[in-house]
Amino acid sequence: MGLRGDWDFLLHLPLRYLDETRIAPIDTAAPGEWVQVEGEIVDAQLRRAGRPQFVVRLRDERAELSLRWLHFFSSQRTRLTVGRRVRAAGLIREGWKGAIEMVHPRVTLCDRQTPLPDRLTPVYPASEGVSQALLRRRIAKAMVAMRCREAGFPDALPGALRERLALPDLGSALCLLHEPPPVASLAELDGLLAPAWRRLRFDELLAQQLALRRARAQRRKETGPPLAGDGRLVDALLARLPFALTVDQRGAWAEIERDLAAVVPMNRLLQGDVGSGKTVVAALAAARAVEAGAQAAIMAPTEILAEQHFRRLGALLTPLGVQVVWLTGRLREGMRRDALAAIESGVAGVVVGTHALIQDSVRFANLALAVVDEQHRFGVAQRLALRQDGACVPHRLMLSATPIPRTLAMSYFADLDVSVIRTLPPGRSPVRTKLVAGSRRDEVLARIRAEVARGRQAYWVCPLVEESDEIDATAAVRMVEETRAALPDLRIGLLHGQMAAVEKTAVMDSFAAGAIDVLVATTVIEVGIDVPNASLMVIEHAQRFGLATLHQLRGRVGRGAVESACVLLFDEPLSETARARLKILYESTDGFEIAGADLRLRGPGELLGARQWGLPMLRVADVERDVDLLDIARAEADRLLQEDERAAAAIVDRWFAGAAAYFGA
Repeated sequence: MGLRGDWDFLLHLPLRYLDETRIAPIDTAAPGEWVQVEGEIVDAQLRRAGRPQFVVRLRDERAELSLRWLHFFSSQRTRLTVGRRVRAAGLIREGWKGAIEMVHPRVTLCDRQTPLPDRLTPVYPASEGVSQALLRRRIAKAMVAMRCREAGFPDALPGALRERLALPDLGSALCLLHEPPPVASLAELDGLLAPAWRRLRFDELLAQQLALRRARAQRRKETGPPLAGDGRLVDALLARLPFALTVDQRGAWAEIERDLAAVVPMNRLLQGDVGSGKTVVAALAAARAVEAGAQAAIMAPTEILAEQHFRRLGALLTPLGVQVVWLTGRLREGMRRDALAAIESGVAGVVVGTHALIQDSVRFANLALAVVDEQHRFGVAQRLALRQDGACVPHRLMLSATPIPRTLAMSYFADLDVSVIRTLPPGRSPVRTKLVAGSRRDEVLARIRAEVARGRQAYWVCPLVEESDEIDATAAVRMVEETRAALPDLRIGLLHGQMAAVEKTAVMDSFAAGAIDVLVATTVIEVGIDVPNASLMVIEHAQRFGLATLHQLRGRVGRGAVESACVLLFDEPLSETARARLKILYESTDGFEIAGADLRLRGPGELLGARQWGLPMLRVADVERDVDLLDIARAEADRLLQEDERAAAAIVDRWFAGAAAYFGA
């Protein structure tokens, strides 16, 4: 759970509270209420009929209820015997013949003089094998340790700032959250705790901003190879393009060109919607690196995407005399040996591949630019490995087709320079989105037949490769058979991630050449597939996919001048959440708007790919809800780093001790 030292436990904050400061008469308890009652055990028996269960009848002065355990220990039967007085806390439910009962209540032995607690009982986020009792004891120990220290709770936040923001000191906030006094109602409790929660949320956001700014400052001390170039390759590449760059592409390239010429290594994120033209900008950056006598590496998360980049960059750069080399883990030994030799000798100006680029056997002659596409799909160690290759730190350009909402960019990308391509290249046709119930599958098949008759092609995406007992969804393998049976006159192909690289390449080549009419696939086609003639995308069980994935898949069509459509096939009945998600996609084609909605629905962890991204997720703050605090934290982080570096370090260590490497990635 990441809980090691006192501060880890002090900042492990409650989910909710139980009120064990009062006793409710049994006859006032109603089903659905959480209460604490006290009484004498008048009956205790082990019932063996059917499933064994231990049942105790508890009586106070006016009524009685049953306490029931379906899982129990012999020690419970020994302790809970007739005549014992106990307190039982739990949720009241209706039992046999309308009688009330508690199932698996929390029970403590007592007598009539046993005092009640003087504060509410916190309930913490827990894990298997980590009980509430253990967490409460360890957090209480940390509270005592903090109180006993001479300085009490060390609060690195300056007093003047606390006063200006009307925030309590850290010690008071933590005491109130871990040990709240009894209150008359939950509404009263919320009001009482609000300032304490606000203090902790601000503290965490400030710590995050400080950590990102310190990582950025540390990077500013690194030295990278300045890539000025003479413009020879860049100008030639621009002249060969069959189109003019959009205003956004020109702006992004100007920012990247300026960064590449500096001694400080570039650390820039280039984000743009699906099909916005990020690859061309990356090609210009690679051309500038080769122009300056260095090498560029482009790393993609999948072989399909890497091969797509290899083909595009090869088509753009090879005619200019630049050798573009392809490297993945599945290359034949002879081809791999030749590729490694070309990389080590420097003959290969541009190297394109998967995570195979960061294996120990790969040695660059002079790597000066590392481009990482769909970077959130890589682990933090993988990105660091590519970044740290060679004596100098290479310039780094990250590409993302998942637009980052403003609040997320302010929070998790504060140490990055960000370039944005918002406009699509001219000539792209808008994609119309349709929501269709699965029961209307025949209509969709008819639409596919009509598209193919017009000389177009279609995708049919399924969530699974093969059938699963655990997930009720159509698999791609079965869908191929069904589609062939329903459309026997059409050419149907299959593509999924479990196929060998040679097979995948052959299928994609056939589809791109028009030899396949309908490509049934998994989400392996989510990125890197560019077939302008494909005009129809059908997504099976659309409610099972995230908004970002659906938007990416939709972006595989509409890549030419022909009118295109995306059909979202959904299962009935739809949940309210699923209906809301699909409605967002139906109403908008703006990737930034969709990403913002995805953030509100799923949170930053899933949107960023938290495990792959590596950055510690926020525990108590929320970038959407606490955007006002985030704005203040950004400004205060800059001021605090200038005025009190020691206090800044203390705040970062409090929240993110041991996570420095993640912020540097």
